[in-house]
Amino acid sequence: MADEVLLELKTLLADVREKSGVDVRLTPGSGAETQISVNFCGIRTDVWIDGTGAGAERCARLVQYLVSEAEMHPVLPEKSEYLRNIMLGEGSGWYVYRFMTKYNLSDGECYAVEIMPDKLLPEALSLVEGCLAETQDLIVQMDDNRIAVVKFSDSAQLPIEFGRFLSQSLLEELGVRAGIGIGGEVKSFSQIAFSYRQASTAVRMGGLFGSEGKVHAYREFMLVKMIEDISKDKMKEYIDQFCLKDAEEIFEDEEMTSTAEEFLENSLNISETSRNLFMHRNTLMYRLDKIERITGLNIRNFSDAVTFRVITILYKLTRL
Repeated sequence: MADEVLLELKTLLADVREKSGVDVRLTPGSGAETQISVNFCGIRTDVWIDGTGAGAERCARLVQYLVSEAEMHPVLPEKSEYLRNIMLGEGSGWYVYRFMTKYNLSDGECYAVEIMPDKLLPEALSLVEGCLAETQDLIVQMDDNRIAVVKFSDSAQLPIEFGRFLSQSLLEELGVRAGIGIGGEVKSFSQIAFSYRQASTAVRMGGLFGSEGKVHAYREFMLVKMIEDISKDKMKEYIDQFCLKDAEEIFEDEEMTSTAEEFLENSLNISETSRNLFMHRNTLMYRLDKIERITGLNIRNFSDAVTFRVITILYKLTRL
């Protein structure tokens, strides 16, 4: 076996040993052991592990699988591209495994964050990098509009608090407003692509419902995602069942819908909504009365607020 191939195989087997606990050798030992045939860089060679029997056979199959997976990705990309691929769910479990080993990443519970600044993306990227200094958290620019962060869970700070910290830092330091989505926590970095899809969905849904430039957790939009899986024809059927003849007057009015959304987000609190919208209380009351007059729904009451929320989701999704 050529020296460079042998060196690479030794490195690979060291990775296998570190992550799986299976001690794989290129030379036989003196005790009971199992011989394994592996194909690496086009060369078939034998390696050995301790033990015999069913347990050793399972370990042997694991070693063969990991070596074959490594063969599919003999040349690893540079770090940013590598992480970007992982966030997008590209590559096998071994591909993620190699990233963790190459960059000495400790595994553990983590979640993804997507950041969409309204301007100055390079400066926003640099600022967030500074916020993550001296941690093992990761950051990568996904494209011309988006930044992704891998945040390892910290019992001292909730995910939504971390998102608000980033939002406030970007606004105060750079004057940048950013839509920020928080994905669900996953048990291992190997599952981070799942969390990132959720974070992206949270940002998209925030824009759909008129709350760009805010921090949203994916769980806020579980109802939206459930309704989104319904066919468009079925959605229209549900809208018709509400018999809202003049509903377009509300749902096509951006000021009215944004006011209603803010009211719902603030737990039907008049004072809090007025303060957040910089709107006089009487103006807010007038708009809520108008919604009730046209739709028949008094969204100051919880049950009507839920109904209005469902109708709003149906209306917006049918017009995508």
